[in-house]
Amino acid sequence: MTRIAIIAAMAGELKPLVRNWAHEGSEGVDVWHWKFDEGEWVAACAGAGVEAATRAFAAAEKDGALDMVISVGWAGALSEDLKTGRAYSVSGVIDVRTGERFDAESGRQAENEKQKQVLRLAALAQDDMAHFSPAGRETPAVHERAARHLDLVTSPRVADETEKRRLAAGYEAHLVDMEAAGVARLAQMRGIPFYAIKGISDGFNDKLPDFNRFIRPDGRFDMTGMVLFSILRPWYWPSLVRMGENSRKASQSIREAVLDFLDERAYIRERNGYPNLKH
Repeated sequence: MTRIAIIAAMAGELKPLVRNWAHEGSEGVDVWHWKFDEGEWVAACAGAGVEAATRAFAAAEKDGALDMVISVGWAGALSEDLKTGRAYSVSGVIDVRTGERFDAESGRQAENEKQKQVLRLAALAQDDMAHFSPAGRETPAVHERAARHLDLVTSPRVADETEKRRLAAGYEAHLVDMEAAGVARLAQMRGIPFYAIKGISDGFNDKLPDFNRFIRPDGRFDMTGMVLFSILRPWYWPSLVRMGENSRKASQSIREAVLDFLDERAYIRERNGYPNLKH
């Protein structure tokens, strides 16, 4: 069985993708499954940070070895060129804590790997291809697939406006998150392909509260504390509303990008009665 893992930090990042997938949750980790023919897509999240991503990765591989892993989720822009609400394929990931760099599968390399993963499945019903109906195809993904080289840095903290400028200058990177390097390291240890798709939730010049105070030790976000903090600081309201809308759009764009990568023509989904085929 071909098993592909999709690792995120927050359930909201995965919500459009895993709608109507089988769900299970325990010990602070949420896992969703969709099985098809001889394969399975499994998505997992456990909170922000490398440690939480490690727990999510472990949950994803609990039922069997993984053949590929994709790090997805919200990221901050380190360049004004990157548009909020849009998902981007990442070329490389740098761990701020260790200085390590991990290459992400991209371009032709990723396309070749994808073909290897689905070749056997496509061969099962080659004669049916002539009858493929385009009705179930997804709207073209609003994302950039290796159109240019984009590096992401993984930081142990949420980057504010000042930190974004430091990371952009120091690493010549384009995005910042808190998990991808951890996922990349685990993929490297297992010798499996690593891929990263990140949606921009906040722009390079956005002025936002310090979210670090609301991240619990287990990586979970203290939404109640954030709401109480914001109520007393109305000057943050416009930027928080924009971020909420950007995050919603980014999650949708991540969904489209992931499905476009895994099943570009919706062949696997149509053949197996995907629960959320038509958007």
